[in-house]
Amino acid sequence: MTVDKVTVTGGQGDKPKEQFVHSVFESIAGKYDLMNDILSFRRHKAWRKFTMRKMGMKRGDSAVDLCCGTCDWSIALADASETGNVMGLDFSAGMLEVGRRKVKARGLQDRISLIQGNAMELPFGDNSFDYATIGFGLRNVPDPVQVLSEMKRVVKPGGMVVCLELSKPMKQPFKGIYYFYFQRVLPLLGRLFAKRYEQYKWLPESLALFPDRKQLEEIFRDTGLTKVESFPLNGGIAALHLGLKENCNV
Repeated sequence: MTVDKVTVTGGQGDKPKEQFVHSVFESIAGKYDLMNDILSFRRHKAWRKFTMRKMGMKRGDSAVDLCCGTCDWSIALADASETGNVMGLDFSAGMLEVGRRKVKARGLQDRISLIQGNAMELPFGDNSFDYATIGFGLRNVPDPVQVLSEMKRVVKPGGMVVCLELSKPMKQPFKGIYYFYFQRVLPLLGRLFAKRYEQYKWLPESLALFPDRKQLEEIFRDTGLTKVESFPLNGGIAALHLGLKENCNV
């Protein structure tokens, strides 16, 4: 299965997806955490805790967190590894600035490093990390296959690639209710609480173009990852995907 690169059209004019998404996140950085809580009814926190349990990080494990945003997951990774180093990467300077303040408040500057960069071209060597994670970011990149390939490249043999992302419920009536909320209510909440409408209107549009849970499983396998698993969350509105980089010594 292939996923094509996307050009965004409409109210923002025709522009590359990467450029448009960058402008979205720069504009909502200050309200990002608040809006995550409101729009997901705080379920994103439970999803992340479930993910961390499935990952099974050990003391000293290292990780790179792509599209790290305001760094909640980067901090959770550092907490779980206890002594390991975490690298957070995001293309939005505004999001990273919010994250940097959180990291400093937790006193984790010595173990969490944040850099502005492109998830499509990671500035890290092969086999560098025990884990590569991406949370609610894969649907926003121009080429998810390229990002997953880069994640596989930078994890060590036996290392794990992890994606936590919004997904598509398949069963009615929940499917209809969910899409009504996501397409009609969510942008209005964005206007009300973050003074942004077009930016939050983009969220349901980004999901419409994104593979469903089973399709993303297939992409994980096509990338060369093994022991691929996926878990639907809250009726399938989100999904966790895990895959291992083959360990040639096993």
